[in-house]
Amino acid sequence: MADVPLYMAREGFGPAPEVTEIREEGKLAKVPVTFGSGEAWMVSRHADVREVLSDYSRFSNDFLGTEAGEDAAAHLSPEDWERMRKGQLLAFDPPEHAYLRRILTPEFTMRRMRRLEPRISEIVDEHLDNLERVGPGADLVAEFALPVPSLVICELLGVPYADRAEFQDRTSRQTDTSLPAQERAKLAGEGRAYMEGLVARAQTNPGEDMLGMLVREHGDELDADALTNIAGLLLTAGHETTANMLGIGTLALLQHPDQLEWLRANPDQIGPAVEELLRFLSVAHSGIPRVTKQDVRLGDQTIPAGSQVQFGLAAANRDPRFVDDPDRLDLTRKPTAHVAFGHGPHHCLGAPLARMEMTAAFPALLKRFPTLALGVPFEDVEFRPHHVVYGLAALPVTW
Repeated sequence: MADVPLYMAREGFGPAPEVTEIREEGKLAKVPVTFGSGEAWMVSRHADVREVLSDYSRFSNDFLGTEAGEDAAAHLSPEDWERMRKGQLLAFDPPEHAYLRRILTPEFTMRRMRRLEPRISEIVDEHLDNLERVGPGADLVAEFALPVPSLVICELLGVPYADRAEFQDRTSRQTDTSLPAQERAKLAGEGRAYMEGLVARAQTNPGEDMLGMLVREHGDELDADALTNIAGLLLTAGHETTANMLGIGTLALLQHPDQLEWLRANPDQIGPAVEELLRFLSVAHSGIPRVTKQDVRLGDQTIPAGSQVQFGLAAANRDPRFVDDPDRLDLTRKPTAHVAFGHGPHHCLGAPLARMEMTAAFPALLKRFPTLALGVPFEDVEFRPHHVVYGLAALPVTW
């Protein structure tokens, strides 16, 4: 099995001890790059992570436009390379990024998300019914954590829910860093072809979903390639992160029974509790790497111009200079400025949707199953260390 990159290294719910040690020594560690060849610098202190994420004048998000990015896509023709870059929200700096974000932001405002709240509650209840029908020993990941956000993002984007098994499997394998790069590239191509078909249908007959809205309101600005890339990103990000938070978040509560009982008794405090779970678990290991536009001094080290920078978000969210007693899950903790959704101009666009899904799902789960318990010994729970988004392969539960 392939080694886990250092910035993804975990032990249970937290970062691996060697990552914590690097953070406490104030070092910028060298790690193999995720894409292309060579090494990247890993930033793991909370203050340093926020500085890098907020400063696009020195740390560029335009990885695809760098020599390293081009090396990673050396198998593509110049025409395919240009098509792959169009509309890539995570691959541009302002002002190009600001333009794309401005188009999408109205669909992810809290006001717009509140309109979805009743439907999200229905979806949660439907899948709790499914979980109950399967009975004790059911896999909470397969029956609840994965299908809830998948159905929500499908309805939001206009993706046929009947296709969910196909795109869930493809996304899971595509984000598994233990698989050969060639296989993941093939999966990415299949995913792109699937989205191209959906975009073509939306351009012919735009519906009331987000893809239809983009075609109707921005069809003159966004061509099929840009729409394909935008929709592909939203589909992947829209179910992977929340699904993993629901699964591993439930496990964290089960392993901290005092916190679980507090939340069960105080469901109105689910908002701050979700923020603490996000900080404590940090399922997004790093996010998109940045590239230095110039020599940059960070702490007492210099990162040369043209270098890739990766983030140890799990370590940053447990930095004792940022939060007291960081390795303790405390749902009564005042919400912190965690970086689980990133920071700065690229702060996760879908954060309001993810929060709404979690604030609906966790209390409903605990209310439906007052005696919810882990169905296997904790040491038998299978984590997914090689995936770009950290989580669980399965979570058998009983009640």
